[in-house]
Amino acid sequence: MTIDERAYDQERLEQRLRWLGQQGMSRRTMLRATAVAGGGAALTLAVPRLTHAEDPVATACTGVVKPTPPELFRTLGTNREMLWEAMAGQGYLTGADRFFVRNHTCTPLIDARRWRLRIEGSGVQRPVNLSYHDIVDAPDCDPVTVVKAVECAGNGRSFFGTQQGTPASGTQWRLGAVGVAAWTGIPLSSVLRRAGLKPSAVDVMPEGLDEPVPDQGHVRRPLPVAKALHPDTLLVYAMNGEPLPPDHGFPVRLLVPGWVGISSIKWVGRIEVSEEPLFSPWNTTSYRYFGDAYPDSPLVTEQAVKSALELPFPATLPAGRQTLTGRSWSGTGSIRAVDVSVDGGATWTPARLTGPNPPQAWVQWFFPWSPTPGQYVVKVRARDSSGRTQPATVPFNTQGYVFWAVVDHPVTVR
Repeated sequence: MTIDERAYDQERLEQRLRWLGQQGMSRRTMLRATAVAGGGAALTLAVPRLTHAEDPVATACTGVVKPTPPELFRTLGTNREMLWEAMAGQGYLTGADRFFVRNHTCTPLIDARRWRLRIEGSGVQRPVNLSYHDIVDAPDCDPVTVVKAVECAGNGRSFFGTQQGTPASGTQWRLGAVGVAAWTGIPLSSVLRRAGLKPSAVDVMPEGLDEPVPDQGHVRRPLPVAKALHPDTLLVYAMNGEPLPPDHGFPVRLLVPGWVGISSIKWVGRIEVSEEPLFSPWNTTSYRYFGDAYPDSPLVTEQAVKSALELPFPATLPAGRQTLTGRSWSGTGSIRAVDVSVDGGATWTPARLTGPNPPQAWVQWFFPWSPTPGQYVVKVRARDSSGRTQPATVPFNTQGYVFWAVVDHPVTVR
């Protein structure tokens, strides 16, 4: 389902204004209360949030749980970026041992026997508490498996500075904050129905059980109810046929295909459903496009089309005949074509696509090359089924979200 983020945000603003008006506020006060200022400040609704003491299950926070050796990952604070050379020769799916880790604080260790998911709020007729068994062995729906990408909104952020000369704040990812897996779970819509979803509901906000972010609380971000009801929006309990690993959301996480990773809340423990628009730091001060190119500061929602070479960055290769490999992906469709330039963009040659090519995931491709010794800048650009082609540059936003321009990949041939 494609949702126009600007139209959705404007609709939510109008809903918020109507609600505040019913509380007797003047329009001037209402606008001040809802506006996102140039610096990103915004008023968030004062709704109850889980505190650590109120969490429905005791957790321990241990940093990143799985091994993240330097031959597979680059350490970026609390995060682990997959190295693209580690995907060379691998199958279509990203194994859990290579899947990137995006943590706002650290990975909690949760006892599935004690875990509960609470669904509540003005948008449902009754609150419900669901156990792990209620999700895995749901009596009212069969499990669903989808092959989809999960990608951090900041993937590629470093190239705003190194390639376009406009550094952005935040974790300086290259292109390794993305992975494709087979996710198994049940539609979020099925549990919303159990709680008696009201026709008047407008927003659905999942909330994680990881350690609260200082001064912001648990990670949470609202979805429009239409996106929450999409059949591919899942409560996931398995990854590539195995229970979710702790770093990737065990026991249950949300999956929102095509949208930036912050929407796919890990370790979900609470879902608020509301008849009024919901707000959090993750849809007001963060995960919006701020900057001169975005005067209306729209929400960051859908991912763009991108490509990556399965090579170190920068790379060193031997002279002579060889094959370049890589993957291209899109948040809004499948990949239609991939072109490669080995002369810095002066000329382009089609790569050959191979293997699966589902929407909102990636396709593998290969490109034969017989270089002589020297310095090269290899570029890859993809076109997706919605008609979008990777551009040479993209407009700057201050927090560095969704960099999708063609990346200059330095290669030395010896």
